[in-house]
Amino acid sequence: MRLDDHAALAAASQTKRAVICVYILEQDTSLRRPGGASLWWLDKSLKALRSDISALGGKLVCRRGIAKDVIGDLVKEIEPEAIYWGRRYNKAGRDIDTEIKAWLKDEGIQAKSFNTSLLSEPWAYETVSGGYYKVFTPYWNVVKRSYSPSPAHPRPQALAGKGIAGDRIEDWGLHPENPDWSGGIENEWTPGEAGARKRLEDFLDVGLRSYETARDRPDIDDGTSRLSPHLQHGEIGPAQIWRAVRTKIDHGFKQESAAWKFLAEVAWREFSYVLLYHNPDFGWSNYDDKFDDMPWKSNKNDLRRWQNGQTGYPIVDAGMRQLWHIGWMHNRVRMIVASLLTKHLMIPWQDGENWFWDTLVDADAASNAAGWQWTAGSGADASPYFRIFNPITQGQKFDASTAYVRKWCPELKDVPDKYVHAPWQAPADILKEAGVTLGVTYPEPIIEHAAGRARALDAWETLKKKQDAA
Repeated sequence: MRLDDHAALAAASQTKRAVICVYILEQDTSLRRPGGASLWWLDKSLKALRSDISALGGKLVCRRGIAKDVIGDLVKEIEPEAIYWGRRYNKAGRDIDTEIKAWLKDEGIQAKSFNTSLLSEPWAYETVSGGYYKVFTPYWNVVKRSYSPSPAHPRPQALAGKGIAGDRIEDWGLHPENPDWSGGIENEWTPGEAGARKRLEDFLDVGLRSYETARDRPDIDDGTSRLSPHLQHGEIGPAQIWRAVRTKIDHGFKQESAAWKFLAEVAWREFSYVLLYHNPDFGWSNYDDKFDDMPWKSNKNDLRRWQNGQTGYPIVDAGMRQLWHIGWMHNRVRMIVASLLTKHLMIPWQDGENWFWDTLVDADAASNAAGWQWTAGSGADASPYFRIFNPITQGQKFDASTAYVRKWCPELKDVPDKYVHAPWQAPADILKEAGVTLGVTYPEPIIEHAAGRARALDAWETLKKKQDAA
């Protein structure tokens, strides 16, 4: 969804032929349908791209259907000499692209795919034994030591496509209606390449300096870059981010360790794609298959309370409400809410991943699954299952100002700081003065922390015994 530093687009432009940009809204049932928040973003991102292409004299040709059929129709209409596109790394997408590439070559049409979304290919770095990296730290060490981005691909000077029929983006129904729940998202984000560029510039000017410490503080608005949805929709590439940060480092940026910490997070996204590429079912199956025997619990009421931000744990409820309101959640809070779901409530991580997939504007098949499996303990290089976040102390530590909880749980706004992260510990007269009635105006904890922790540890022991017996 960008014109700058786009390998496929640049390669097409270098042929000196007319270049036509096409977007296909795929209907193939083997592909996972994007969630509602992602579709909202796609609607705005496509319109921004359409405008950018029009400014260069071209037209974004939008078609909907099975990719091979749509491309077949375009081949008949346009008679292209070559078709270039950005490479995909999920199994379903790769299978579709492989079939299309073979068919085009049989038709005598040049077909090439390019890396347009990652720093490097998922097969680029091998361990000494010849396999892929399954632990992030050694992966990051080799990326930090050896990765160097190629020069930026030039932006095209002119584009074509006018006169070629296409769908109106407005007719695709990507924007929610009846009801339109996107008001909070609309106020928070500026989808499109220009919005991505501005987000990066602002972060480099302000947020990067304190990133090393502020990144874990959800109460600090500019503590993270918030570039994830722009990356997910291809409005900016990770190589563009890498170059910009390295330029600051090379020019004597004083907070160099903060800059490298930020680049490590970019590399974590890459690591997630390594896992997805080498494990096609990573998005829905336990990487560590012993977790297939975990005695998970299915409780629709508990899941619904978690989804709605009604668990009675303020830091969790604040995160879930932030997610619903703006389509995004602070990364530290993502870990806290995921821990509560998979540990205290014993609900499978896939249920949480599905909810995030539908509600996150940055829902990413690799990063979303990697994050959930890391917290649940079933992933590569995961946090051990017996590491159970205490939602009370996590709130007290990372939302020490209480600003985050007060913003997203306004019913607690008058509770003294001492009790904001555990309002049930406040004396009755203090709660009354703050206008809080537990179980009425704000829920009591969905499960007591010690009981939830004990239940999770019991489940872990049960799993270990079952594995030992096997």
